[in-house]
Amino acid sequence: MKLRKILAGFIPEPRGRDGLALAIVLAGQARAHLTVATVPPPVWSTPGPARADESAWRAYLKEQTAATLEQAKAIAGEEADYVSTTNRGSGRGLVDLARKREADVVVIGSAPGGAKGRITVGSTADQLLHSSSVPVLLAPRGYGDEPPAAFERITVAYRRGPGADAAVKQAAKAAAELDLPLRLVTLVVSSGRRAKIEEEMLVRLRDQAAADLRAAARGQRRRLNVEVEVLEGRNVAAAMSATPWLPGELIICASSDTGPLRRVFLGDTSIKIVRAATCPVMILTRET
Repeated sequence: MKLRKILAGFIPEPRGRDGLALAIVLAGQARAHLTVATVPPPVWSTPGPARADESAWRAYLKEQTAATLEQAKAIAGEEADYVSTTNRGSGRGLVDLARKREADVVVIGSAPGGAKGRITVGSTADQLLHSSSVPVLLAPRGYGDEPPAAFERITVAYRRGPGADAAVKQAAKAAAELDLPLRLVTLVVSSGRRAKIEEEMLVRLRDQAAADLRAAARGQRRRLNVEVEVLEGRNVAAAMSATPWLPGELIICASSDTGPLRRVFLGDTSIKIVRAATCPVMILTRET
C-alpha cells in the first residue's frame, strides 16, 4: 500500500474538520503530501432573464469555495495543496480528483447525525465506497476534537479469502512503513442461547478462525510484531466491543470479493464493522 499522496475532502463543518484532522495525522506519520479538496456544485447554464441569477450564483459559489479552502489552510497549513472541482455529487467529485491527482487514499469525515465517536455513511461516503479506485479512509464523528499525535496500531478485519489475504499484505506494508504493530482479528457472531449441536459447531468455527489467523500472520512475522485475536459476540457490534481499541488505532477492511476489480466496494460485514467502529476505518480496493 502506497501512502505518498493523501487527498482529504473538506467542507466547513465539523465532519470536514474530522476528516482533515485524520488526513493530517496520516500525512505526517507517512511523510506524505496532502491535498485538500472541496467539491462545490456546478453552475447550470440558464437562458433568458435567469442569467443574472446564474451570474450571482456563480460569484457566490466562487466566494464560498475560496472561504472553505482558507478555513482548511488555517488547519492544515501552507505546505498542503488546496483545490476545488465541481460535481453534482461530492463523492464522485473526489473519485475523479483522486484519479487526476494520482492520490493513494481519500480521507473524509462521518456524515452528520450519528453518535459521537462512530462513523455514519452518508451520500459522499456511499459514492466513494462503491466506486473509488483508491482506498477510502473514514474518520469517526468528533475525531478532530482530540486527534491522536500518531497512529499506534493497525488492525485488519480478517476472514480467510483472496480479498482478506491481499488486505493483510497491504496492511503489513503500511505497518512496516509507519513502524507500527499489526493485529489481525476475525469476528465470530453467535446467538445467546444455543443448542448442544450449535455449540459444537461454534467451537469448530472458533478453532478454524484461530487457525486461519495464525496462518495469515505467519508470513508477516518475519518483519513485524503481529497479534491475532478471535472476537465473539451476538452481533458484529458486540464482537467489536470484546477487545480494547487504542486511541491511535486504524482498522483496515477488504472490499467485497464480488465487487469490481481495482475499486472499493463495501460488503455487508464491512459496513457493519464501519458502523460499529470507534476508530478510523480504511476500505481497500479489491485486488486480483
